[in-house]
Amino acid sequence: MHVGMWGTALIVGVFVSWLLYSYFAPDSWKEWSRAGVLQAFIIAFYAEMYGFPLTIYFLTRYFGVDMSWSEGGNLWAQLTGSQNAHLVAMALGYALVFAGASMIAEGWRKIHKARGRDDLMTSGIYARVRHPQYTGLFIILFGEGIVHWPTALSVIAFPIIVLAYASLARKEEKQMLDKFGDDYRDYQDRVPMFIPRWGKESK
Repeated sequence: MHVGMWGTALIVGVFVSWLLYSYFAPDSWKEWSRAGVLQAFIIAFYAEMYGFPLTIYFLTRYFGVDMSWSEGGNLWAQLTGSQNAHLVAMALGYALVFAGASMIAEGWRKIHKARGRDDLMTSGIYARVRHPQYTGLFIILFGEGIVHWPTALSVIAFPIIVLAYASLARKEEKQMLDKFGDDYRDYQDRVPMFIPRWGKESK
């Protein structure tokens, strides 16, 4: 049972925050609002998962249903009445988290190798998607907050985070257009912004 494990909620929240901020640290004070939304998601999600499952509390109060806490307040288990539903959701969620983390790591690996060079990165993962780090972040949050352990706050926060980082991506692309001009316009025409193209690698 996860209910009441506030120490675990704190430890996991701090660790995940450190991990994500190591990849998505804001470059300026204007970007802290987006980081704040992401931080709120992390705090709310792990507080609900390991501390007090707020989603189940509101559902039981609103519908007048007496639900058992034996499954730790997991929404899938409560709605289906089966622990197996939670196990399937957990497996799928972790698979998405692994896929998203791999995409982030591959994007940063390419950036690290290109450090010091003033050229446009269009190979490897960047030949399939223009913003692999943000796509990876979206996949991780979807896997954890929507598939594995959905809560009211995580479901609400997820599209807000996507919109916030999509706005940041558009801002970054304007800077790339100023720097690389037609080369980047051609890159935009060939490679999707967030949804990877898994066919033949674009040249």
